[in-house]
Amino acid sequence: MSKVKVHRQTPSLDMTPMVDLAFLLVTFFMLTTQFAPEDPVLVDTPSSTSEILIPAKDLITITISDKGRVLYNVDGKYTREKLITGIGQRYGIEFSPKEVHAFSILPSFGLPLASMSQYLSMNPEERKFVEQIGIPTDSTRNELADWIRYTRMANPKVRIAIKGDGESDYTAVKNVIKTLQDSNIPIFNLITNLEQAAGPAEVH
Repeated sequence: MSKVKVHRQTPSLDMTPMVDLAFLLVTFFMLTTQFAPEDPVLVDTPSSTSEILIPAKDLITITISDKGRVLYNVDGKYTREKLITGIGQRYGIEFSPKEVHAFSILPSFGLPLASMSQYLSMNPEERKFVEQIGIPTDSTRNELADWIRYTRMANPKVRIAIKGDGESDYTAVKNVIKTLQDSNIPIFNLITNLEQAAGPAEVH
């Protein structure tokens, strides 16, 4: 009796589910990734070995450039919308809905409030060519104190970090710290570069 030969088939692998999974992963990361906005000025922070990490959200960042210019930033679209509306009312400036939206997605800024409406009405490419002359912090016109005050009114949970250049003007740093003290903020973070360990130093 002759044997029946079984026809052997070459095994195949259906790659369709793998391709679908790859596209799903790419779509997920595209939708959830948040790119860091480009800062108007470059800051070379001093080094430190502190391991205290700054909060990932609810954070005010005050940047002091090497020329002593003070820039301001706070995260959270809702916080920013309430902030620009509130501080606008304080200074008698009515920002349009378009300007409020532009402010809600703005990176760090360093301009007097009188220039903010014109600045926000520009498109993003035009804003890149505007010189950030700094937020006034002197005793006669301390707008930084108002930015902090109205940010805390918009979001009471915010914490504050100072990101100062290693070559920052001492007077500018002194004015920022005095502003925090006068605003009853005795605790804040200093953002530094890492030597052996990472993080900013917390100041009391």
